[in-house]
Amino acid sequence: MKIRGISSSDTRIELQMTPMIDIVFQLLVFFIMTFKIVLPEGDFSIRMPLSAQQQGPSDDTLPPINVRLTAAEGGRLTGILLNDQPLENFDALRRRIVALVGDAGGPGSPAEAAEVELECDYQLHYRHVIDAITAVSGYVRDDKIIKLIERIKFAPPIRPAE
Repeated sequence: MKIRGISSSDTRIELQMTPMIDIVFQLLVFFIMTFKIVLPEGDFSIRMPLSAQQQGPSDDTLPPINVRLTAAEGGRLTGILLNDQPLENFDALRRRIVALVGDAGGPGSPAEAAEVELECDYQLHYRHVIDAITAVSGYVRDDKIIKLIERIKFAPPIRPAE
């Protein structure tokens, strides 16, 4: 069936760009408004060792806190030492840090000026280093984050003698 007055060669389909642009802007606004920003999972203030050691006066009121992690062949954790005193696990490390700096936090607290130096064996598995950082940086109690020591630095790793 053929409609009078309209030939097949005269019909052209035109794209309407205005409604298409409107839809694109509506989608853009929708995704921007529904985007949820997530806090970073771990925000540690960590200083890596420099190539040359710098010597200078120290104004810390606390004695230096040195955490040494020793490893056996294959990267297995064999010992945790806090200022050359052995500890049995990372919970004991956290308890000793709380005993040293307290868990009150806030301005003027000892934890604000404290700094931990992590000294790890060269072959130690990375997960043990993260466990040590977690133990000294804080914990969660009653759905509340209790911050302990935020300043953490690493001693240069010592390669095993070959």
